[in-house]
Amino acid sequence: MSGGAVTGTAATGTYRAERRVLVVGEALIDLVQRADGSRDEAPGGSPANVALTLGRLGRHPQLLTSLGEDDRGHAVRTWLEDSGVQVSAGSATGAHTSTATALLDDAGAATYEFDLAWAVDVALAGPADVLHIGSIATVLEPGASDVARLVEARRATATITFDPNIRPALIDDAAAARSRVEQLVGLADVVKVSDEDLLWLHPDRELADVAASWLAAGPAVVVVTQGGQGAFALTAQGRVWTSAPRVTVVDTVGAGDTFMGALIDGLIDADLIGADRRQALRDVPPGLLDGIMRRSAAAAAVTVSRPGADPPTRAELAAVKFAAG
Repeated sequence: MSGGAVTGTAATGTYRAERRVLVVGEALIDLVQRADGSRDEAPGGSPANVALTLGRLGRHPQLLTSLGEDDRGHAVRTWLEDSGVQVSAGSATGAHTSTATALLDDAGAATYEFDLAWAVDVALAGPADVLHIGSIATVLEPGASDVARLVEARRATATITFDPNIRPALIDDAAAARSRVEQLVGLADVVKVSDEDLLWLHPDRELADVAASWLAAGPAVVVVTQGGQGAFALTAQGRVWTSAPRVTVVDTVGAGDTFMGALIDGLIDADLIGADRRQALRDVPPGLLDGIMRRSAAAAAVTVSRPGADPPTRAELAAVKFAAG
């Protein structure tokens, strides 16, 4: 069993090392421009949002990222640490903190413009039982190649989770990006991908067909999220589908990242995380996965019901009640 704080009860005789979570990827400032002309500024970045979700759910993740030593960098660090995220000491750089401008339409859906660079020293990545990667950090050089090498090195000891979270505005070579995504899918244990990302990657194929081909490439679980239409997962045990709770959408910023973080949290709760649990993850019962996905969808619904990337705490998520979609 991997190291970490030991938890359990003498009454049951069951003890389990607390699973260590490492997230590697971009953290930045989201500049949000709403359809009514209002603007605001807040910390964000897809991997950072996943780490934030895990922190609020009590997982104390480590985030290895790239932050400038400027006011925006300090704001991002404080935002993360206030929610229980440990920002790696190797995350400080001399460059300015990156930004992403989110342009929201009348329905709250976002398109993005970016001012960023991505480089990271993966030698500074701490130990982990689960390594999450995704988004810009997996396709933007020079850091993307380092992230891929880290995944290859950590597969022997950690569960690998991956969310491509494609940002077309940052991709100059679509074929190279598709090749990198396919490489990482083959190395991952759990892949979560949006329908929009799959349509960008494979515009001429059905979502379920692409998901099935990804499952055959190596992952134990492939989850496809479809916004208000819900989500489905493919495993060797079959297909699981869950609806999206009905909720008034303020904006969709951080919704997929919240789903991803809650998915990882649910797999930890189910003792399906860690290289030593890889076969158990492959054998996950559909009913168990259904419950994890429903909780993940509920977490995402909380996020879309309030402005910005603002995922729920564990207590908020336990208390939430939504009508089925």
